Amino acid sequence: MPWEDNRGGRRSRSGGPWGQAPGGGGGGNGPRRPSGGNTPNLEDILARGRQQFGGGGNIPGGSRWLVVGVVAAALVFWGSQSIYTVAPNEVGVELLFGQPKDEFSNPGLHFHWWPIERVERASTTENQTRVGTGTSSSSDSGLMLSGDQNIVNMSFSILWRIADPRLYLFEVRDPDEMVRQAAESAMREVVGRRTAQDVFRDDRTGIALEVQQITQTILDSYGVGVTISNISIENVAPPAEVADAFDEVQRALQDEDRFQEEARQYANTLLGSARGQAAAIREEAAAYRDRVVNEAEGQAARFVAVYNEYRNAPEVTRQRIFLEMMEEVLGGTEKVLLEGGEGSGVIPYLPLPELRSSGSTLQSGGNQ
Repeated sequence: MPWEDNRGGRRSRSGGPWGQAPGGGGGGNGPRRPSGGNTPNLEDILARGRQQFGGGGNIPGGSRWLVVGVVAAALVFWGSQSIYTVAPNEVGVELLFGQPKDEFSNPGLHFHWWPIERVERASTTENQTRVGTGTSSSSDSGLMLSGDQNIVNMSFSILWRIADPRLYLFEVRDPDEMVRQAAESAMREVVGRRTAQDVFRDDRTGIALEVQQITQTILDSYGVGVTISNISIENVAPPAEVADAFDEVQRALQDEDRFQEEARQYANTLLGSARGQAAAIREEAAAYRDRVVNEAEGQAARFVAVYNEYRNAPEVTRQRIFLEMMEEVLGGTEKVLLEGGEGSGVIPYLPLPELRSSGSTLQSGGNQ
């Protein structure tokens, strides 16, 4: 008996499912029964839908739909927070109850259990930090003191990239500023041990390499998770207040270098000439030595030959030696012959030089 109430009798009024609303007093507020038969009409269905979705009044179904809507919105919001993306130039680090996981999230779409998990992202591209430009902070002046007590104004850049995202994100508070301060401290240390000449001109590449090594050591000791790619010294100049004096000193140093070069060239010229003269003297000495040795050997051979002849004919050899010696001694002297003994009254004098000279004159006149 679908049209009977729970009390066992028939309804006093035409009701059933389309009758009076539960607890309702009259038929004005509840849904109306269809006018004919058991099929509800379209107007009643639309009326009930407006009441249910509109949360209307005393109908309990409206509250349930409101709860369902709130839950659905919460699920949508939770899903939007749980699904995240990592850009191609980034790497993600998920945190579970605030503790970073060991695995990193590569670029792409990922899921994590929000809110007990959250994600932090770090860039994998190469970063550049400039020091000495005076733009990053008031203390970034770039003025440094060299080892020979000169002031230099330097600007340089640091190229670095993130090597360990977990250390970079959670080990230090400001890793970018840490990189800048570590590089600046390393540069001041190296410049303080070098001369201004090395900083300005001679060894800028060596200084950059040494600064890179020191900076990397400092950052590793603090666990920043950063790798230094390169240190580039962009500009090195004296302060503007002493630029003129510095230029004057540089010109004096250049003159010193020029004078030293000219002195070296002059020394090389003299040294070459002296070496040439020494070689000539050595050649002459060698020639004199050979000549003396040859003459000595010739005289020794002649003496041996004369000695052999002397052994064969002593008297003849002695006489010949005497004659040769007298010829050698008297060959260049003027000779006068005097006849010995008592003469016939004529002076026994024979002037050989005069006779020889007169004979030469007569011979030359006859030839003419």
